[in-house]
Amino acid sequence: MVAAQEPQEIPLDRSLSFTINSARVSLKGVSPAMTLLEYLRQSGRVGTKEGCGDGDCGACTVAIVAEGADGKPHYQAVNSCLIPIGSLAGRQVITVEGIANGSLHPVQQAMVELGGSQCGYCTPGFIMSLFAAYYDRTVDDVAVEGNLCRCTGYLPIRRAAQQVAQLEPADHFSETLATAPTTLEPVRYTDFEHQFFRPTQLQEAIDLLQRYPEAVLVAGATDLGLEMSHHRQTFPILISLEAVSELKQIQQTPESIEIGAAVPLSQIETQLHGIFPSLDEMLHWFAARQVRNRATIGGNLGTASPIGDLPPVLLALDAEVQITGINGNRSLPLVQFFKGYRQTELQPGEIIRSVRIPRQITPGAVRRLTQSYKIGKRGTDDISIVAASFTIDLDAQDQILHARLAYGGVAATPVRAIAVEQQLIGQPWTRATIQAIKPSLRETFTPLTDLRGSADYRKLLVANLFEKFFTEMQQRTPL
Repeated sequence: MVAAQEPQEIPLDRSLSFTINSARVSLKGVSPAMTLLEYLRQSGRVGTKEGCGDGDCGACTVAIVAEGADGKPHYQAVNSCLIPIGSLAGRQVITVEGIANGSLHPVQQAMVELGGSQCGYCTPGFIMSLFAAYYDRTVDDVAVEGNLCRCTGYLPIRRAAQQVAQLEPADHFSETLATAPTTLEPVRYTDFEHQFFRPTQLQEAIDLLQRYPEAVLVAGATDLGLEMSHHRQTFPILISLEAVSELKQIQQTPESIEIGAAVPLSQIETQLHGIFPSLDEMLHWFAARQVRNRATIGGNLGTASPIGDLPPVLLALDAEVQITGINGNRSLPLVQFFKGYRQTELQPGEIIRSVRIPRQITPGAVRRLTQSYKIGKRGTDDISIVAASFTIDLDAQDQILHARLAYGGVAATPVRAIAVEQQLIGQPWTRATIQAIKPSLRETFTPLTDLRGSADYRKLLVANLFEKFFTEMQQRTPL
């Protein structure tokens, strides 16, 4: 009888290396869950400011070099308060201190000339957002949607952005970008108390999860980063999925779109624009560009937040979750994925591999109507009070053949109004049908009352958003 062999120890690195403003940094004995913002402030790079610590205000914005939707390197604006320093291994980081190089950068010069800085606290964040957009030739209002000015100096900031938008980048930053690598190397780091792994292959990630079942998975860290930023939770073992090649692909066929779990939302926004109107709409309001550059579709589902922005859209589109683990692969309709508050059907050792969205409409249908809505206190920089997404397939006589009404913020999980959907099947797509169904919609869910809104308000939104959907669709020319 042969005794079972103990698994071999994994050799771990004792240092983390990356680049800040062209200077190589090598850190030892630093927790990989420390945020980049915390490190920058502690190391004397205090040009980057700390505001909310939640990724809402943009004061901590820096730029990193990362792969864009075109597969080429880009400067991307990100919130340094949400990025664990372990994720920076091998990356290039640019802060506000590093962009002048003897003379003001064009973005800085425009802000000075047009009076874009008042108290100055938010200014570094605005500058770094505009810096990243400058080299992408995408300087517009969206570029600074994730930056808040507490002195209400938006008009001069906007004028500065308009001036920058007219310029053609041609400096050492653009030259550096042309040759910058985008491939991330694997990481196996420890500070003796914490461990951080960044595998590049899916099987390696599965093996690590089997070895360390207590490990926490992380990708863009826009959700988990909140816990790190405020030190509310410790993370002895982190496994980052952001470099796993199999999770970073988007596959398109006539039948479906399959989106890798680690694809950032900004890439989805670019590559799939125009295919799913409801997804386009929700991505626009999902969060600011800094968050969309890091957040992933797998993370938005895996956290199982009842107010996650993407689940209602994906529920309304009949998406399926592709899951992989030590026992192989399986597919699960998203409507069956959420078990309870912050709970999913993922089994120990399993990872979300991708999300599959079918493209075909219901047989016999001649057109599909679909749209999403997000109601919050603010636009892009806020969580939703109620989010909703609707899909209706109609036949040639405008009879409803298929109905999906999905909501967030009204239950412990993202949820569909299944009973109402069934009532709609076979009904004419008319205002009378909508009015008749609204009382049922108002009583479908039992939402909570909290600081964002009362239960009664949420019930009204559930019904009124569906009526809004009907009105907007009637005003549009049928496809």
